Amino acid sequence: MSTNTKQLRWTNIGIIAFSMVWGLGNVVNNYAQQGLSVVTSWVIILVLYFIPYALIVGQLGSTFKNSNGGVSSWVENTTTKKLAFFAAWTYWVVHIPYLAQKPQGILIALGWAVKGDGTLVSSLPITTVALLSLAIFLVFLYLSTKGLSTLKIIGGLAGTAMFVMSILFILLAIGAPAINSGVTFATPHMDKLSSYIPKFDFTYFTTISMLVFAVGGAEKISPYVNQTKNPAKEFPKGMILLAAMVGISAILGSIAMGMLFASNNIPEDLMANGAYTAFQKLGQYYGIGNSLMIIYALTNTIGQISALAFSIDAPLQILLADADPAYIPQWLRQRTDKGILKNGYLLTGILVSTLILLPVLGIGNMNELVKWMTNLNSVVMPLRYLWVFFAFMMLNKARNQFDSEYKFVKNPKIGFAVGLWCFLFTAFACLLGIVPKMEFDLSSKAWWFQMISNILTPIVLILLGALLPVIAKRNNHPKQSSETTI
Repeated sequence: MSTNTKQLRWTNIGIIAFSMVWGLGNVVNNYAQQGLSVVTSWVIILVLYFIPYALIVGQLGSTFKNSNGGVSSWVENTTTKKLAFFAAWTYWVVHIPYLAQKPQGILIALGWAVKGDGTLVSSLPITTVALLSLAIFLVFLYLSTKGLSTLKIIGGLAGTAMFVMSILFILLAIGAPAINSGVTFATPHMDKLSSYIPKFDFTYFTTISMLVFAVGGAEKISPYVNQTKNPAKEFPKGMILLAAMVGISAILGSIAMGMLFASNNIPEDLMANGAYTAFQKLGQYYGIGNSLMIIYALTNTIGQISALAFSIDAPLQILLADADPAYIPQWLRQRTDKGILKNGYLLTGILVSTLILLPVLGIGNMNELVKWMTNLNSVVMPLRYLWVFFAFMMLNKARNQFDSEYKFVKNPKIGFAVGLWCFLFTAFACLLGIVPKMEFDLSSKAWWFQMISNILTPIVLILLGALLPVIAKRNNHPKQSSETTI
């Protein structure tokens, strides 16, 4: 009977993880920053970073297959409860910029679904966009306290549809020349190797964080370890399948982007509107008009709404569900009669609202806003990956204390070195990612706004976490002293 609860095979694990990690936006955003040379960057990042990352998750998952807390459980098992708290805090707090960007994505998707182009939002002043985004966020912040199970189910279906659309995009674009030999590519010299070689200068290295952001998140699959038929053998195989699928999708997707958008003349609005424009071009080529674009816009709208609703509640539950009173103050753990973490929602609302309104101070237009928010996420979100590599290093330091049925690297010293490499590479990418992805101009208000906000946002978010144990300690001591006097 127990085997019935373990139905997932390695193929299931690979496909589920792929749908969690990958999306068309990863292809569009990185092509927008590097052009066709991103194909070489994908190969480098896959070999030097993502494959080790996926296999590290495979070993951690099989070692702690009975732990349900994911990264924070791995950190607690290998180190201390205090560090596990910081891992859980990081996992939650990096979603703040993510949540701040979602309302913009909803507005853009709706604009394309309604008007068939990206002008509905781009024509609005930044202040109006910020206020509309704030209104959307506050509505869903309120609704998520009421429970949105139906929306999450619909969103899950929309997410699957978006995943299918991402694969369809590659098949349609790559298949076009086979159907019609007269197809002309937007990017010249796609048959020459030189078109795929990046220029390894400082500007190039500032874009690495976007690649790291794109391939990260494999640890999200960790709760499924216990549902795998043979976790020690099949979970790591699933991670290898994930790496192969990401590699194929990234490389073929980037080549498809090169066919549709000139690598030497990338549109300014590619990050905001690239996916919609791409489906619009493919629809016109195949003689079905805007059908593909409208389908993508509608599924993306529902998917973004669901992601917004789900990402408000889920990370908060992970942080506060089994929160240790020694590190998280009682007021933050407080629940209503219906079990709602009311002050957790309030803190989320304050932080996200601040980030949504911040662009009013220094962003000129919608395209710059999308670029800034996307790049800010690429700086902040990978901070949670650091805890995965830290846990792996600590696992290798205490290898004799744990039974790792699957070992990515059998020699603990080499294993520690691999974990350290991935840790340092992530930190390096995040650090250089802080530099604004716009023309260097010290007299530009927009340049300084992006630079300062990119530096301060991760610092402020992490420092907030450092303050909580101090507040919790102060809250706990009066209780202890009063108990001793009674």
